[in-house]
Amino acid sequence: MTAEGNVAVVNPAGDTAYGDNVRLTDTLKDGVIENLLLVLDDGGRLAADKGTRVNGVSTLDHAAYTPCHVTNPDGCPKNPSWKITAVRVVHDPVKRRISYDDAKLTLFGQPLIWLPGLSHPDGSEGGGSGLLMPNVNYSRTNGFEIATPYYIQLAPNRDVTLTPHIYSSVLPGIEAQYRELTSLGAYSVGGFLTYSRRQSPSIVDDPTADSSRDIRGYFEANGRFQFDPQWSLSASTRVTTDKTFLRRYDISRDDRLRSTFNLERIDADSYLSIAGWAVQSLRAEDKGGNQPIALPAIDYRLRLDDPLLGGKVQIQANSLAILRTAGQDTQRAFAGARWDLRQYTGLGQELTLTAYSRADIYHTDDVLSTLTPSYRGKAGWEGRAIGALAADMRWPFVGEFLGGTQQITPRVQMVATPRTKNLDIPNEDARAVDLEDSNLFALNRFPGYDRWEDGSRVTYGVEWAVDLPRFSLRSVVGQSYRLNSRPSILPEGTGLSDRHSDIVGRTTLKYGNFVEFTHRYRLDKDNLAIRRNEMDLTLGSSRTYVTAAYLRLNRDIDPSIEDLRDREEVRLGARLQLARYWSVFGSTVIDLTGRQEDPLSQADGFEPVRHRLGFLYDDECIELGVTWRRDYDATGDARRGNTFLLRVALKNLGR
Repeated sequence: MTAEGNVAVVNPAGDTAYGDNVRLTDTLKDGVIENLLLVLDDGGRLAADKGTRVNGVSTLDHAAYTPCHVTNPDGCPKNPSWKITAVRVVHDPVKRRISYDDAKLTLFGQPLIWLPGLSHPDGSEGGGSGLLMPNVNYSRTNGFEIATPYYIQLAPNRDVTLTPHIYSSVLPGIEAQYRELTSLGAYSVGGFLTYSRRQSPSIVDDPTADSSRDIRGYFEANGRFQFDPQWSLSASTRVTTDKTFLRRYDISRDDRLRSTFNLERIDADSYLSIAGWAVQSLRAEDKGGNQPIALPAIDYRLRLDDPLLGGKVQIQANSLAILRTAGQDTQRAFAGARWDLRQYTGLGQELTLTAYSRADIYHTDDVLSTLTPSYRGKAGWEGRAIGALAADMRWPFVGEFLGGTQQITPRVQMVATPRTKNLDIPNEDARAVDLEDSNLFALNRFPGYDRWEDGSRVTYGVEWAVDLPRFSLRSVVGQSYRLNSRPSILPEGTGLSDRHSDIVGRTTLKYGNFVEFTHRYRLDKDNLAIRRNEMDLTLGSSRTYVTAAYLRLNRDIDPSIEDLRDREEVRLGARLQLARYWSVFGSTVIDLTGRQEDPLSQADGFEPVRHRLGFLYDDECIELGVTWRRDYDATGDARRGNTFLLRVALKNLGR
């Protein structure tokens, strides 16, 4: 069959071939097309002087391929951002690949790279194996770096990506990632391995210091499996050979790596968790033997209806074993019950009554290895009983305000609990205590189970909410007063050590999607000095915006309590859309902590941590960016200096 003049042929896969002259066999599957344009189902285009198809395989002579738009929004023709030209192009639908002979990559109309032997998936379902776009990087420590990922599809549900990393100043490394989707869930395993010289993390930016060569690497894995509607398992691990490897090779800036698993059962009224976790600290001053290993950590909760007084009853059982290879070991178990009843009075007051009881048993060894005395507890077996009664009343007043609504809600809470044995119990999970708006009305202001805030107190505050067209405001402020004069176990500087607590609050403002501002604060009860000042601001749209964050913790606390150090920091970031596809972005982190905030700090009060500046071109089929980053923090062989990253991503080039 022969067809002439503006011919279109559509195959079952959804690809459409246009041509001036088409000759097909009697099966209408094979043939020859002159002046061919092949529009693939995923939007890609293949153009050629001539195209033939034999047994489903299409061969194009003097052809070009691009996934980019060839017309602008007004329908006028335009040159694609990038295209691949070749003497011959072969599309094999069985292999799901497009192969090229003597190919060249043209970027913005200029020939850029010769690509002999190029092939890539055709974008159909299932994808295929092949090279991914390389990453080019430069850093002061490793020199020039080029990483060329190679993707291997083992099956529709399994794949591997191998990425060689070649450096100009150090030996190469190899990165690998394996992923699999199963009938129960998915998991991923990956890592990075090399052989290089390393220095002690106590050495700061000294390339002449003694070092040793060794095998160095990083391993990570994570996964989640759902066995049935109630039972699930999630797990992850991150470990590295030494403290500076991740920063040296620009993999991560984290200072702690966690490995954990959690087997859970959840239904409408009960919850069971059997978990475990371990921590690898990458901080220079931390000793590995002091890092905790929790195995197991078991928590069970059951929620019941109260048939006598109404309300809800929650029963909890918990056990935890913490091991250290060169530190204090602790085992804990407790059982508790909590009753809550919420009712509304005739005046619209919301009244919540709470009763709580718990019995604990602890065992601990090697208490002298813990440096902070208040965290140790007594060696051997110790028991403890906890009880509390509480009443919490909220009284909302709602009315019209400036064309919208406002709500003013005074709130008062009374808590009574007998004197509790605390210092005989080791403190593992309740160290970093600080009064803030999120725990002001909590039954126990300590963050964990190992410490309980005893005594009787009254907590009072007010909430204010305003809702106008495109504008909203949420604010809360409050304070607590201890009814007895017994000394508190809460240390000075937490805002809770005296009878009157510090004043804490939070204010959140939103104007449409353009402005969002949050301010959290804690004011000293005696002189209204700011002890906590935290501000977050986002201003702009998704394309052009400014974000700023400021944090100051001025607790004025004993510096020997290592979990409550003071800190001051500012973070700034911005993105400016210069044109439809062009933008510039940047960010900075500055450590403002000095001896005034932390007597143990060696900083001068203005220490840049990291600067970043970049330019980005991003349209529908290509992402092209250049980023400069300067790191100022140096430890061991992770030296401070500049890093340059060139990123080129050709979108829609297969899958």
